[in-house]
Amino acid sequence: MAIIDTAERFLPQRLRTRLTPWRARLAGTLENDGETARAQGQALTAFAIRIVSAAIAFVSQIILARLMGEFEYGIFAFVWVLVILGGSLSCLGFQSSVIRFLPHHEALGDLAAARGLNVTARLSALISATVLAAIGFLVLELFPHLFETYWLVPLFLALATLPMIALGDVLDGTARANGWTMTALSPTFLARPTLILVFMVAAVWMGAPDTAVTAMQSALAATYLTTLVQYVRLRRRLRHTYGQGKLRLEPAEWLAYTLPIFLIDGIGFLLTNADVVVVGLYLPPDQVGIYFAATKIIVLVQFVAFAVKAAAGPRFSILLATDDRAALADFAGQAARWSFWPALVIGLTLLLLGRQLLALFGEAFTEGYWLLPILFAGILAKALIGPGEVLLSMAGHQKLCVLVYGVVLVASILLNIILIPRYGLTGAAIATAIAMMIETLLLHLALRRTLGIVLFALVRHHPSAHSKAA
Repeated sequence: MAIIDTAERFLPQRLRTRLTPWRARLAGTLENDGETARAQGQALTAFAIRIVSAAIAFVSQIILARLMGEFEYGIFAFVWVLVILGGSLSCLGFQSSVIRFLPHHEALGDLAAARGLNVTARLSALISATVLAAIGFLVLELFPHLFETYWLVPLFLALATLPMIALGDVLDGTARANGWTMTALSPTFLARPTLILVFMVAAVWMGAPDTAVTAMQSALAATYLTTLVQYVRLRRRLRHTYGQGKLRLEPAEWLAYTLPIFLIDGIGFLLTNADVVVVGLYLPPDQVGIYFAATKIIVLVQFVAFAVKAAAGPRFSILLATDDRAALADFAGQAARWSFWPALVIGLTLLLLGRQLLALFGEAFTEGYWLLPILFAGILAKALIGPGEVLLSMAGHQKLCVLVYGVVLVASILLNIILIPRYGLTGAAIATAIAMMIETLLLHLALRRTLGIVLFALVRHHPSAHSKAA
């Protein structure tokens, strides 16, 4: 606040007067010690990181696309999506379950269980990712004829990256569970994309070919470096927080929550990336590149929801533990509004500037402009209920979440398979938007049915008289 106070002195008196109410609200958020204010502060931090991350990612993707052209860029984009998808699935749900259980164990003073969970989560992610990579290597070795030759080396490099992607996701979740937002998000969303770009530009400058292979080599090096540094830093903080001593394992309790979360997150990741994957299976790499560039623009809207989700999870856990249904409904409503209104403003701005933004990737990429409003419609629909899926899963309704996302995933895949061959990239965008709307409707109905919370960003939320126990 000292910086803000100093800056105010240079403003005209009339402007200072108009800004006073907004300054007071910001000061309350930054200086209040209440739990809601703490969650708001975490959301602001996550939001700021996502803004910077979006800028870095956007600039880096433009440079990569211009370096490689749409064909090589499409190869890199498709393979990188597979890397992120495989690495996230390899976490087996532990990247989310640590957010649920670490605050719980710490609140109960059970530090041995917290230490046991940290070790279990990291080892599970590393082992499963290594097994998945080994299977992938075997397939590439035994059945190379199944793939076009330009896929083989990028896929090999992608498989080598998997273990560090998985470990990084678990480390992110561990830091978020402790409220260390900068430690959680900066390696993945700031350091890694920056290093990928730096390594790629340096390699090309030193004479390496400007191809997807060079880009994947850069991604491999950046991922290993950022994840290992994050591990060393986080391990020190965890030792200070939980101490050193015996580990206590509660596999039954953790797995009862983690396995459904694995299905939920797995289906969610598949749902998020199904369009790019199916586009890559049906259309040539240059079309993948155009579609991926369009999604990189419109995805700027979604970092609002990501920031809110990062802060809301621990707060939901605490409110559910205290069984304060009125406070839970109120906070859920706040989270939905935090998601919707910024998403609306950012989305409309992107639609106005969309054609110019796509042209930055190269003239061929402007073909994807009409994908933007279609994708935005789906994202805005999802923003109406904010982090509804987080609330539902943390309330103990993981099986219902699995059912909801299973239905949405099947619908998304079927829609993509039906529409992409007929309508190309437009079909992929329509399929994705419809799937998001189905997801929103089903989550809204599920929350109303199980928790009695009518979650909708445009109205105030109150628990119904027929609220059910979580």
